[in-house]
Amino acid sequence: MKICGIELTGNDAVICLLELDNQQFILPDCRVRKITLPKNHTRGDLQYFQSTFVKLMNDYGITKVAIKERAQKGKFSGGAIGFKLEAAIQLIGDIDVVVIPQKDIKLGLSGHVLPFTFAETGLKVFQEAAFTVAYVAQVMR
Repeated sequence: MKICGIELTGNDAVICLLELDNQQFILPDCRVRKITLPKNHTRGDLQYFQSTFVKLMNDYGITKVAIKERAQKGKFSGGAIGFKLEAAIQLIGDIDVVVIPQKDIKLGLSGHVLPFTFAETGLKVFQEAAFTVAYVAQVMR
């Protein structure tokens, strides 16, 4: 199964593709690391974000998207644009989209320790949360 892990930060959807094939994790190369929605966006910008995301998922054969849940209130709460991005992704009809709470991510990592370090993945540091949510979605399915 091919999964796209997503962390929503500000007006960016940071992504990481992860595949589990014969008990081996594969990190396919991806042409983008994040998709950005302009801060002063229009309805058309939001539709463009959604269609760009759908094309990316179709091009890489992604069957599931896992989004790291953000707090709705408090010091680390998500902003309005992030919630719009989440809704745009969740409304895509042909892809299974799940939102994984932080407590479930911690539980998944405690039960399924990474067989390698994040540094060994070759991903950018800012992709770590997206990678982690994709990993947890793979091992907890």
